[in-house]
Amino acid sequence: MAIIITDECINCDACISECPNNAIYEPDTKWSYSNGTSLKGMVKTPKGAEVDADAENDPISDEFFYIVSDKCTECKGFHDEPQCASVCPVDCCIVDVNHKETEGELLTKKAWLYSEN
Repeated sequence: MAIIITDECINCDACISECPNNAIYEPDTKWSYSNGTSLKGMVKTPKGAEVDADAENDPISDEFFYIVSDKCTECKGFHDEPQCASVCPVDCCIVDVNHKETEGELLTKKAWLYSEN
């Protein structure tokens, strides 16, 4: 599963620097797959979609920090637990039940984010 940030977020900025995949963005900030990863140009996602890794995508939230689920690996392969949740002072970084993934899928996603596409 990926992690989401709920609307209880106080925009404190504690989580953003903890994310090893650069999957967390400030409110109203565009995001890309290439930001903080080794992805560049046209790539195929682990789920088979073709995406432009360098394209800037619309913000997911204009009010709160947000996590891009396609880049979130719950810190698998980096840490024992999601770092955003461990540093959040209001406990608003929680499991996203709409993006269920196995540990194997999360590790595959991590390998994809840092592959030499």
